[in-house]
Amino acid sequence: MDKEPMTLAGYNKVTGDLEFLKKTERPETVIALDEARQLGDLKENAEYHSAKDKLALIDSQIAELNAVISKAVIIDPSTLPHNKVSFGSTVSLVDTNTDEEFTYTIVGGVESNADKGLISFNSPLAKQLMGKEEGDEVTATLPGGVKTFEVLNVCYKEIELQ
Repeated sequence: MDKEPMTLAGYNKVTGDLEFLKKTERPETVIALDEARQLGDLKENAEYHSAKDKLALIDSQIAELNAVISKAVIIDPSTLPHNKVSFGSTVSLVDTNTDEEFTYTIVGGVESNADKGLISFNSPLAKQLMGKEEGDEVTATLPGGVKTFEVLNVCYKEIELQ
């Protein structure tokens, strides 16, 4: 069984999402489905079909989150050395061609959010960065083509998921 590394914050977010689905979203949808069922002819009943589809979606989300949680391995990045890039490291890079600077934090797949600079340890860039240190050059094949970065800084910062 493959493990899914994540921070405690990521684990808490996933378990919180699961609780919300099970305790709030699903029961409300079941009530809506029952109310829609009482409106009569199910073939022509848009509310019924909508609630039924929503319930199916919620059930698949619950199953997915249960699967993630069953594989979760909580890693506390603050206990890891960050002289080299590892899980939970915040890495500052500069594109050697454009001088554009980027900062990414390497997290678990369920925590990743590229817009917030959180990239999965499984992403092509993170795989290339692992084990690198300040001053190293990294050539990464990314969706936008091959790019060369210089590692400016590697450190640990508290990870903010919200």
